[in-house]
Amino acid sequence: MPWIQRPDGTSIHSQVTGRADAAPVLLIQGLGMDKNGWALQRIAMATKYRTIAVDNRGAGRSSVPHQPFTLEDMADDAAAVLDHYGVQDAHIVGASMGGAIAQILAVKHPTRVRSLTLACTACRNLPWRNELLQHWADTANVRGLRQWADESARWLVGPRSFRRLAPAIGWLGPLTTFRPSRGFSAQVGAILDTDDSMVAELGRITAPTLVVVGNQDILTPRA
Repeated sequence: MPWIQRPDGTSIHSQVTGRADAAPVLLIQGLGMDKNGWALQRIAMATKYRTIAVDNRGAGRSSVPHQPFTLEDMADDAAAVLDHYGVQDAHIVGASMGGAIAQILAVKHPTRVRSLTLACTACRNLPWRNELLQHWADTANVRGLRQWADESARWLVGPRSFRRLAPAIGWLGPLTTFRPSRGFSAQVGAILDTDDSMVAELGRITAPTLVVVGNQDILTPRA
């Protein structure tokens, strides 16, 4: 079954593809995105890996809790998904917010992590980024997620890529039209609620780690 029920009543949805006997890879998406954002990667890995793509609480087919939640809650959700499929440990891939969740997972549940791949992500909050995220949440709540998608595209793909990909940017609209804005806002709240204490814990991570940063990434640039 693709659903699990968490202690606070939140339903978490996930999907498995690939070879049942292969090494498991857990895919954790970023802010507002669902597991469909991993479609191309799941196809590419299908012959060599068993991929488990999870919808974070507040996105996709997972439910939106009525109470605030944290990135730590989302990391615990990810560990529970591994439990659900009988997976003791897995290669963990996290993008953007999913990368922060993956880092927390590696700190809290180190025995569950074979390796980490962290793409376009960060480990601390910055004032300018916090202001931007709050603006995004306000935009989504007042004007809808489609308007947020239009406004955020330049930040998500970078200025040069935006000019090149502008004719195809419309795909952001269908991805966001049917999602509740309160789930998006709750995820923003989880990011903003995270303090920098995690940074001091990162040295405890012993799993092999690959960090991927784009040279046009303006939202989570290289330090």
